[in-house]
Amino acid sequence: MLIKRPDDIAPSEITPAEVYRARRQFMQGAAAGAAGLLLGLPEAEAVPLAATASPYRVSDAPTPFKAVTSYNNFYEFGVNKDDPAANAQSLRPRPWSVRIEGEVLKPRSFDIDNLMKLAPLEERVYRLRCVEGWSMVIPWIGFSLATLLKQVEPTGNAKFVEFVSLKDPQQMPGQRDNVLDWPYREGLRLDEAMHPLTLLAFGLYGQTLPNQNGAPVRIVVPWKYGFKSAKSIATIRLTKEQPLTAWMQANPREYGFYSNVNPTVDHPRWSQAKERRIGEFFKRDTLMFNGYADQVGKLYAGMDLRKYF
Repeated sequence: MLIKRPDDIAPSEITPAEVYRARRQFMQGAAAGAAGLLLGLPEAEAVPLAATASPYRVSDAPTPFKAVTSYNNFYEFGVNKDDPAANAQSLRPRPWSVRIEGEVLKPRSFDIDNLMKLAPLEERVYRLRCVEGWSMVIPWIGFSLATLLKQVEPTGNAKFVEFVSLKDPQQMPGQRDNVLDWPYREGLRLDEAMHPLTLLAFGLYGQTLPNQNGAPVRIVVPWKYGFKSAKSIATIRLTKEQPLTAWMQANPREYGFYSNVNPTVDHPRWSQAKERRIGEFFKRDTLMFNGYADQVGKLYAGMDLRKYF
């Protein structure tokens, strides 16, 4: 198994506390400084986050911090890979609240700082695979989305979870262009959202999320293509019916609802069989479910994954 659950880990594999604390202190200082120096961010925006080392991690070497924070998709700030780092300084991640509504018994809004206190924060090292063919390995900080959803008690009618990002062209200048029908919307089946690997993320590399990476809160679904992991979330809505996502509305032929990483199903314009890890020259084979098949494959038992792509 590539992702280990607590019961699978031998004591010898767990990083000693004193070593981890020293590494954490180094990462916090290095990451905060790197954010300011490399991205032009005020250091006050790169707030260190205390988190425990989670058993949900891969052994792959993490992608350099600079690459993670300067090469990404976030169309609210522009369509080029370097646009988010250049343009996201207008985003104001405080104050911020997230509304949970729809098919729940206890709809409510969470202030972002209270939301972060719902559960102990963990550092999880996940692979991220983008539909264009590039990939990264990122140490995220957060806790399972299921923790939040249990707080609002989904009803028996809840079958799907829709994520709606902030819509504010003043803060997100890319929304002045009609690249997508704003706000950005994504969705998961309820069992996918409740899977322990589905992360409600508040940070990466020992600090709060940089604006260009989805501050102040985003979803990370490591076995799906990166666009499924909605950023800068303002509303989470539980629904009876499958939600219409932003990319399905824009181009249903290329962007299916499930969007599981599957090397056997090509994108209409390119193969998905290979990927290039950022920082590496040669391509590598794409893994089924991005390497998380042991953990999530049973969610799709009996499904035609070429039809439900």
